[in-house]
Amino acid sequence: MSDIYSMRPIAHIRSDFSTKFGVPRQSGLVDTLEATVVFEPEFRNPDALRGLEGFSHIWLVWVFSASVRQTWSPTVRPPRLGGNARMGVFATRSPFRPNPIGLSSVRLAGVESTPDLGTVLRVRGADLMDGTPILDIKPYLPYGDCHPDAVGGFASAPAGAVLEVEIPPSLLAQVPEDRRKALIGVLAQDPRPHYQKDSDRVYGFGFAGLEVRFTVSEGHLTVREILQAR
Repeated sequence: MSDIYSMRPIAHIRSDFSTKFGVPRQSGLVDTLEATVVFEPEFRNPDALRGLEGFSHIWLVWVFSASVRQTWSPTVRPPRLGGNARMGVFATRSPFRPNPIGLSSVRLAGVESTPDLGTVLRVRGADLMDGTPILDIKPYLPYGDCHPDAVGGFASAPAGAVLEVEIPPSLLAQVPEDRRKALIGVLAQDPRPHYQKDSDRVYGFGFAGLEVRFTVSEGHLTVREILQAR
């Protein structure tokens, strides 16, 4: 038997993130963040999704397509620890793995039929950048997948305090109304790398076709500019 397995994407996700910067560090942290799972033409048979509408959450198995490397290291520097300590790669969710596979639990907001893309899935809380290839979808089973007594090791709680976010009304008005709560939720999670704490630095990331630029000082995030993405 061969120990090499060939896989192909069954779908890709359409999200508001054009780059890795700004994407929540874990799924489910920003429940107002919506995305769409669009199936490849050969997998657009609605029968493949029969019964999925009865589940509140699903697992997405996907590829770290923006972090594929030819080599791997047995240890990595988790951002959670400030990038200063090394942990075993299998004790982290680092994208730099022998097989660049990601796993996300997301809320299933809807199973919809569209004229151009066939049946799509609307999901909330996804931590994937736009265009990420999805290898598989599985239903989330509360009786088997939820472990209330689980221990989270060095990542047992969300990292750091949630930031207070300030967006001037004139800038917020440039964001589509149905994206505003999600943007605030993303910013509140502090999208900066953990090792960058320069209060004078202006950070920026792409979101919903916009470039959002902000500064952070003493637990307070202020949006300075919102521009149309180039």
